[in-house]
Amino acid sequence: MSAPRRRPARTPHNSTGGATQARRVQPARRVAYDVLRAVNDSDAYANLLLPSAITAASLSPQDAALATELTYGALRRRGAYDAVIASAAGRTVDEIDPAVLDALRLATHQLLSTRVASHAAVNESVNLVAAELGRGPAGFTNAVLRRISRDTPGQWQERIEQAARSDDERLGLRTAHPVWVIRALRRALTAEGRADELEDLLDADNAAPEVTLVALPGLAEAGEPRRPYAATAFGSPGGDPQRVISASGGTVRVQDEGSQLVALALTAAKPIAEGEKWLDLCAGPGGKTALLAAVARQHDVTLEANEVVPARAGLVRGALKAVPGDVTVHEQDGRDLTAANLGGFDRILVDAPCTGLGALRRRPEARWRKSPADVAELAPLQAQLLSGALDALAPGGIVAYATCSPHLAETSGIVAEVLRGRDDVTELDAAAVVSDLVESPIDLAGDGTGRVQLWPHRHGTDAMFLALLQRNPQE
Repeated sequence: MSAPRRRPARTPHNSTGGATQARRVQPARRVAYDVLRAVNDSDAYANLLLPSAITAASLSPQDAALATELTYGALRRRGAYDAVIASAAGRTVDEIDPAVLDALRLATHQLLSTRVASHAAVNESVNLVAAELGRGPAGFTNAVLRRISRDTPGQWQERIEQAARSDDERLGLRTAHPVWVIRALRRALTAEGRADELEDLLDADNAAPEVTLVALPGLAEAGEPRRPYAATAFGSPGGDPQRVISASGGTVRVQDEGSQLVALALTAAKPIAEGEKWLDLCAGPGGKTALLAAVARQHDVTLEANEVVPARAGLVRGALKAVPGDVTVHEQDGRDLTAANLGGFDRILVDAPCTGLGALRRRPEARWRKSPADVAELAPLQAQLLSGALDALAPGGIVAYATCSPHLAETSGIVAEVLRGRDDVTELDAAAVVSDLVESPIDLAGDGTGRVQLWPHRHGTDAMFLALLQRNPQE
C-alpha cells in the first residue's frame, strides 16, 4: 500500500486577510498524522500503511520510532483520549472536526503517555492544525491542549473513570478497549475457566508484539532466537526483519507464531499420503498459503488456493513466488468453489474472514472500527464456508477451521452450528495435535472440546482459534 497522500497545506491567514508564514511541521508528527487520517477517514490499516509512509518521508531511525509510537499510541488508546478531549473541550468528540480530532488525539497521547515535553506537544500540534486547517481550528486546538496539559495523567484518568457508567466501561477506559470487546473476551476466557486472566489479556493487547518470522520448511532454516512452539518460528535479530527477509529471497517472512501453528496443525493432523490434494479456501494475503505450499512440496502434494478479493489474490501469488512449483490461485466466492468440488480435497484450511479481535496488538484500530454488528454479519458467512469445506472433503479428509478472533460466536459457536445434524463428520482433538506438534510444553486449557484457543497473554501469539474436523471414511 502506498504512503498516504499529503493534502496541500492551507496557508493560515490573519484577521485582516494577510497571509502568515506557516511553521514547519516536524516530519515524524506529519507522518503519524497522515496515517491516522487515512486510518480514520479511509479505513486504511496502520500496520500496512505506516512502514511505506516512513520510507516515503525518509525518516531517520529516531523519527521513525517517534512516528510509530505516536501512531499506535493514539490508535490504541483512542477511547480514553476521546473522553479526555471531550472533557477538556466541553463538547462531544462528534462535534469536533475529524481532522482536528486526529491532531488532538496525537497530542493527547504525547501529553499523557510519553516523555515529550508539554510545550513541544502543544506547539507542534497547533502548528500542524494551522498548516492543515487554518488559524481558527489552530486556536481551538491550542485551547484544548493547554487545558489538558494543566493536569497530570493520573488526574485525567481518575476524572474520566469517575464519569464511567459501569465497571466494564471503567475497565475499558483504563485498558483502552470498547465495552463489547471486554465482555466478549471475558466470555471466551470464562469458557476455559480462566476469567481471572481478563486484565492480563487486556494488558497484552496493549503491548507491542515482538516481530516473529517463519522459515518455510525445506527452503529455509529457522534462526535465533527460536520461538517456543513452532519449529518454523523465530524472532527477528535486532528487531528489524528486513535484512533477513531480503537475504532469504522470500523463504523467510513475517508471520505470527499462532498463524504458523494453525497451518502446521492441518498438515500434522494425520500422516500425509503422496498425491493428496489440499486447498487454502480463504487465502489472502498468503502467509499460511506459502507455509502449506512449502510442506506440500516436501510430500508431492497438490495445493490450490482461493481468494475472492482480486487485490488480495495478487498478494497470495506474490507470497507463493518463493516456493518452487505451481499453485493455482482461484478468485471465487469460496462457497461456489467448494460446491463445484464436492469430495475433491484431502485437507482444507478455512481461515475464515472475522473481526480480527485476536490481533489487536498489531491492529489497534480494529477495536474501535468493529462492532457487535460485524460479528452478526460475519457469522453466517463463516458457517457457510465451513459447511461448504466439509462437503468438499474426500472421505477421511480434514478441515482446519481457524479465525484470528476468540469471540465465541465466531469460533465454537460456528463449529457447533455446522456440526449440528451432521453425522458424516467427526471432530478431532486439535489440542492433542498441537501439543504433539510443538517443541515446548503448551498450556491449552480449552473448554473440554479439544479445540485450541491461543492467547497473547498466555502464549505470546495472536488469539488464533483452531478446530479440526474430519469427514468420516467410507464404510
